[in-house]
Amino acid sequence: MDTNEVISLFEPECGTREIELLGAVLQSARWSDGPMLDAFERAFAAWVGRKHAVAVGSGTLGAWIALRASGIGAGDEVLCAAHAWRQIAQAITLAGATPVFADIDYWSGCLSAEKAALKIGPGTRAILAGNTNGHPAAWGPLRALADAHGLVLIEDSSEALGSRYLGQSVGSFGDVAVFDFSPPSALCTGEGGMLLTDDERLAREMRYLRWRRAAERGSLSLGARVALQAGMSEVTAALGLAQLAGLDERLAARKQIEGWYHEQMQSFEGVKPPYLAQDVQEVHWMLYVVHLGKRFTQSARAQMIDDLLACGIETAAYSHPLHRQFFYMNTGEAIGRKRGLLPDTDRIGDRALALPLHTRLDADQVKYIVKTLKDTATNVGAGAAIYL
Repeated sequence: MDTNEVISLFEPECGTREIELLGAVLQSARWSDGPMLDAFERAFAAWVGRKHAVAVGSGTLGAWIALRASGIGAGDEVLCAAHAWRQIAQAITLAGATPVFADIDYWSGCLSAEKAALKIGPGTRAILAGNTNGHPAAWGPLRALADAHGLVLIEDSSEALGSRYLGQSVGSFGDVAVFDFSPPSALCTGEGGMLLTDDERLAREMRYLRWRRAAERGSLSLGARVALQAGMSEVTAALGLAQLAGLDERLAARKQIEGWYHEQMQSFEGVKPPYLAQDVQEVHWMLYVVHLGKRFTQSARAQMIDDLLACGIETAAYSHPLHRQFFYMNTGEAIGRKRGLLPDTDRIGDRALALPLHTRLDADQVKYIVKTLKDTATNVGAGAAIYL
């Protein structure tokens, strides 16, 4: 293995479809709010199985729009996990609401409905739960909890494409589902995102908040609510449409790479098989994440990341729990600021390590990654086990 070339954590895939559709947009007179955007929205909604899709500039903007369209803002509280894609959770604060962190299910890494129920208070208006690293959350219990308390349920699928729960694709379960198409998404447009819903009124409001279309500029009612400049360009939509056309094949290829990882991981003592919760039919991981054993600390993980990079392998700390990040440690008691308040989040957050996962990997590279990881773990952790 040539360590002069770094094995990237993620590499996007580009083919003739992407080049052709991008060229078509660049040669047209419509670089925004045109046919590519409409086609991408319709195709993505059909792929997931929802009625309405609203393309946006990013998952963060999308989550903000979903919250605002649901009437959530200053003085409201939103339950969420601290073990999450931080850009999505940050939309709660940007909307003026307060994030209230509840603990996760240790096995799936997703927000626990039982633990979230303990945090419901008079100001709670919504639940924002994610499909962590591609593993679906327990949407049955989360939906029951939301319905019992009259809460909006927002599904963060920024880490998940193609996973299935109760026979349905992720993105099917929230009142609104949020997708993000920035790296390392298997459908990568550089930037951009999508909101999905079955509620026509909600879809209409989210489209309004996304931007002001040219045809609406003469309306006197535009001042009633403030919209964002948060739409998706025709260039990004063309790239998304091309990526979507090859997504099923890409997900299948990534499954093969997962299989190579699973085979090589058997060389670690104490490795447990990949977890699939009850009612989960399929998981498509965003990255290949391993959990380090109890002897490893946050600083030991950081040392491993440095050592692996020196050997030509890019890795990353999968999570820096939000409740222990400076901004959230200084924004109010409703959030919770101390280690130990979310024990399973802390347990996973310190020791989750993300390894490369993309279609440019081959079997020899995966073997090299795992062998190097094993050597590094032995050196740093004095032989401590790694748990998948």
